[in-house]
Amino acid sequence: MDGIRFMGFSPNLLKFKIKIPFIKVWIHYVWSTKNREAILKDDFRYPLFNHIKQNAQLKHIYLDRVNGYYDHAHCLVSLGSDQTIEKIAQLIKGESSFWFKNKSGLNAPRLEWQDEYFAVSVSESMLDNARAYIDNQVNHHQKKTFMEEYNEFINKYGFQKFS
Repeated sequence: MDGIRFMGFSPNLLKFKIKIPFIKVWIHYVWSTKNREAILKDDFRYPLFNHIKQNAQLKHIYLDRVNGYYDHAHCLVSLGSDQTIEKIAQLIKGESSFWFKNKSGLNAPRLEWQDEYFAVSVSESMLDNARAYIDNQVNHHQKKTFMEEYNEFINKYGFQKFS
C-alpha cells in the first residue's frame, strides 16, 4: 500500500480503526407559505431560492434541489450523519424567512412559512424523477394548484389530515 491512497486517506492512517459513516438518505421536503399566501412571485422566488442554496452550503446541508411556486417550496436534501429531518427543515425555513424579511433588500411582503411540512424519503432509483418534479414546478403549477398537489401528497404517502 506504499504510496496508494484509499478514499483520500494515506496508508499510515488506515492502520488505525477509523469510523467513517457511509450514509445516503434522500429527503424530499415540501412546505408552504403561511396561510398559503402567494408571496413568492418570480422577482422574489429566484433570489430566495439562490439564498437558500448558498446558506445550505454554509451550514453543511447537501441541498441537491430547491424550487417551488408562488405559495410553496420543494427541497431535495441528502442528510448527513448528524442531521435530522426536523433540524434541516428548521434551519432552511427559519433562516430563509429571516433573510427574506431583514437582509434580502427585496421590497416584498413579509415571508412566513407554515409550521407544517412534508418530508418523504426518496430512493436512489427515484432520484431523477424527484429532481425532474422539483425542477418543473412552474410548469406543473400551470395545470395544478398547490392544494391539489397537497391532497395528492396526503393520499400518495398515507398521511392523515388533522383539521
